[in-house]
Amino acid sequence: MRGKQLQPVDLGLTRRQLLKAASAAALVWQGAPWLRGPRPASGQTLPGDPLTVSTLEAFADTLIPGEKRSPLDRAIAGAVTGPGAVQAGALDTLNFPAAGTGPLLPTFAAGLNARATAYAATNGILLDPTVTPLVSLDFAQRSDLLVQLLDGTDPDQIVWFALAGLVFIAYHTAAHLHLADAVRGGHPGLAALRFPAPDADDLYRHPAFSYGRMLARRHPRTRRGSPA
Repeated sequence: MRGKQLQPVDLGLTRRQLLKAASAAALVWQGAPWLRGPRPASGQTLPGDPLTVSTLEAFADTLIPGEKRSPLDRAIAGAVTGPGAVQAGALDTLNFPAAGTGPLLPTFAAGLNARATAYAATNGILLDPTVTPLVSLDFAQRSDLLVQLLDGTDPDQIVWFALAGLVFIAYHTAAHLHLADAVRGGHPGLAALRFPAPDADDLYRHPAFSYGRMLARRHPRTRRGSPA
């Protein structure tokens, strides 16, 4: 969709189907029992722990890959050119208070690294001890692992689908940002989708009919076109 040659992780689903399924999991997540109880009232909760951050970045980059930020970047595999999920704010969305995942991100990162360690042991892969297990895997190995986590058979699939859903939402909608600011700021996902810019006052008025003609008459009792 952004002119990249790399194919997305193949789960037997189209990207649209995966986005819908992952988004649904993110919604189901909101009612999950492990989120019941006190939550931070506001602000971000992602710790400054580089191990957690790099693991989550590697997870996001495997779903929607991007280019390395520097030659020393290990979290982003650099499988393609151009910005990916990490540059689109995946971690900001994972840490967005409304998502409810922020306090548990270190636990999720630990779970991903445990799965990566088991994957490496099963496949005879020697991990680099200077980085987290998931970051130590190359892009093909990360992709293979995520297929196993997201193919519908993993016992913790709701966790992985919820996290994946937030990554896709970050890239496709810039959910953690004001839409007008995201579009004008060149958010990579919205730019790839060619999302239109708003009017000068940040509103979208859509002066032209998307089908080239009016499909229904404006309701006389509303200024917005709908009696609701």
